[in-house]
Amino acid sequence: MNAPKDALLTVDEMALFVDYYQLTMGQADFDAQNNAVITANYYVRKIPQGQYLIAAGLEQVVHYILNLRFTDATLDWLAERGDLRAEYLDSLRDFRFDGSVFAVPEGTPVFPNEPIINVTGRSRDVQLFETYLLCVMNFQTLIATKASRIVQAARGRPVFDFGARRAHGRDAGILAARAAFIGGARGTSLVLAGRYFDIPYVGTMAHKFVSERPTELDAFRDYAAAFPNNTTLLIDTYDTLQGARNACIVAKEMAARGARLRAVRLDSGDLLILSQQVRRLLDAEGLDYVQIIASHDLDEYQIDTLLENGASLDSFGVGTRLATGANFNPRTGEGAPSALGGVYKLVESDGRPVGKQSLDEPSKATIPGKKQVYRLTDADGNYVNDQVTLWDEEVSEGQPLLVPIIQNGELAYNFPTLQDIQAHTTAELKKTPDPHKRLTDAMPYVVELHPSLLAGMKSIS
Repeated sequence: MNAPKDALLTVDEMALFVDYYQLTMGQADFDAQNNAVITANYYVRKIPQGQYLIAAGLEQVVHYILNLRFTDATLDWLAERGDLRAEYLDSLRDFRFDGSVFAVPEGTPVFPNEPIINVTGRSRDVQLFETYLLCVMNFQTLIATKASRIVQAARGRPVFDFGARRAHGRDAGILAARAAFIGGARGTSLVLAGRYFDIPYVGTMAHKFVSERPTELDAFRDYAAAFPNNTTLLIDTYDTLQGARNACIVAKEMAARGARLRAVRLDSGDLLILSQQVRRLLDAEGLDYVQIIASHDLDEYQIDTLLENGASLDSFGVGTRLATGANFNPRTGEGAPSALGGVYKLVESDGRPVGKQSLDEPSKATIPGKKQVYRLTDADGNYVNDQVTLWDEEVSEGQPLLVPIIQNGELAYNFPTLQDIQAHTTAELKKTPDPHKRLTDAMPYVVELHPSLLAGMKSIS
C-alpha cells in the first residue's frame, strides 16, 4: 500500500521546479560549449486591473537562486529517464550561481514593460530560474497589487486576509498572506503566516461554533468567557438582527465583569442595510464602541460601493477575491483569468543586445539590451514619469530603481522585514498621483524609452 505524499517542496527538491525545456536547452548548450554570459529581464507587458503593480516575491526568488542545488538523488532520478546525458548531469553536480541580480525592491510600484529584475550570468544557469521566478513573482505581485487596491477602497479601515482556504494550493495560501501584507493588509487568518513571516494573525468564530450549541446566546457567552479581551461575535448564523440583539446582551454582561465586546461580524446578506441596522441597535444600547466587521465575497469594488453609500463598517475580511487575485469587476461583469502575465526574456548575450521580434504578434516583441529604470519626481517628491534606459546610461534627474541584490554569486542586499516592506509600499503609493490609482478609468502612467534604447531597437530591426 502506497503511503500518501505531502507534496510540499523542500530545499533539496527545488532544482526540479523547472520546465523540462530548461534542462534540454542546458544539455544542448553544454554540447555546443555555449558559455555566453547573458542578461534576462523579468517584466510585465500588461496589467490586468488598473494602471500599476506592486512588486512582490523577490525574497523567495533570491532564496531560490542562492540555494539551488542538484543533489545526487535528483541527478540519479534524471539519469534514469535517459534523455539527459551523464556528462551534462555531472556538470550540474556542483551548481552554484556566480552571476548578478539587480531588482526593484519589493513594495515598489512598477509599470508595464519596465524591467523589474535583471539576472546576469552564464546562459544555461540563468535559464534554470525562469519557472520558479515567474511563478513566485507573478503570483505575489498580483496579490500585493490586489491588496493595495482593496486597502485603498477601504479608506483607512483595516483589511485582513481571509483567503487561505480559497487559495490555489498551500504555497499560494501562505504567499498570498505575505503579498497581501505587503499590499497593506493589517493581518491574516492563516496562523502559519504569523509563525513564518511574523504577520499578525486574527480570528473570530465560525458558524459551526454557534450552531453546535443549544442557542446562539449560549455560543456567544461561551466565546466571551474564553476570550474576554478579544471577543468578536459572528451574528448571522440564523437571523442577523436577532444575533445583534444577543450580542448586545453579552456585551452588557461583559461590561459588568469589566470586559468589552470588541466587534460583531457580518458574513451574509445585504451588508449595506444590515450594517446600518446593526449599528443603530448597538448605539441604542450604549455600545458605540463595538465595531462591525464585514466579510462575504468582498473586493475593492464592493467595499468602495458599500462605503460610498454609507455602510456602517469598521473593517473588512477579504478572502477569495484577494487570495486568487480575481481580475473581475462585478459592476460591469468584465473580467479575465486571475493571473499576471509577467515574462522572463533574454535581452543581452556577451554584451550584445538581443531581442525577440515576433512579427506575427508585435505585442510579444522584447526590448533588447540590459536595462535600468529611472523614476522622475516633481518638487514635492511625487512621481511624474519613468524612463527606461540602457544599463550604462544615466538620467541625472531620476532615481534608479533596480538595485544590487546578488553580485558575483554573493548576497549584496539586506532584506528588510515584512513590516518595513509594507511601510515602503504605503510611502510609495502616496507619491503615486491619484489618477493612476483609481479603481476604474485610471490614467496610464508615462513610461518613456531613452533615445539610446530606441536607437538600439532600430539598429537590430
